[in-house]
Amino acid sequence: MNCQNEANEDDYHAHEHGHGHGHGHDHDHDHDHDAEDLGFADSLYSKILVDNTTCLNEAEPNSIHGVFKPHHLRLDTQKFVESDCDEELLIHVPFNGMVKLKSILLWGGAGESAPKHMKVFANRDDLDFDNVNDTTCTQAWDLVEGARQPVEYPTRIAKFNSVRSLAIFLPSNFGADETTVYYLGFRGEWTELKENPLITVYELRPNVADHKTPADELVGHNSVL
Repeated sequence: MNCQNEANEDDYHAHEHGHGHGHGHDHDHDHDHDAEDLGFADSLYSKILVDNTTCLNEAEPNSIHGVFKPHHLRLDTQKFVESDCDEELLIHVPFNGMVKLKSILLWGGAGESAPKHMKVFANRDDLDFDNVNDTTCTQAWDLVEGARQPVEYPTRIAKFNSVRSLAIFLPSNFGADETTVYYLGFRGEWTELKENPLITVYELRPNVADHKTPADELVGHNSVL
């Protein structure tokens, strides 16, 4: 794993899942099963440019749009994205402003088709299956198995301070041929992007009166005499 994980354990807290499985590698394990009970607190749902989201290797074109749902539909299983020819999914999520990302909420159901690992890249719109495995991710997580509702995975906020878009790579699941995602959400702070175009002032037709030389000034004074 080549993700940017510092050695300092204080940066994140290893959390026992209570699911009877340990991990000996450097993914983050923090999560909160009751996160969605907080309702709309810090929700970034309305800040996602849903129509511009894309997913590589989705079985049904544009089905990724259906996993971004309001809070009251978070347990809906009618809309989902499923991988096509293998387990991998690569999701691109643009926002309509600048985001300080605090956590990612994800749910793939309680079965074997739920994602097992997640790698997230901030502001990398160029990623595809040809380069994602060779690119250092911003943060990675081991995902909860058997979850019956969306699980919240906190981020290392300092690494997600100025996010315009996310690339979310789900490379594997818990044993199925295809990977399924029912819900994907985000919590954090949003700031509107304000464009400040450079204004260049120039003259289409120079006014000679605005460009007098010292000699012109002298002539002007002499003409009064």
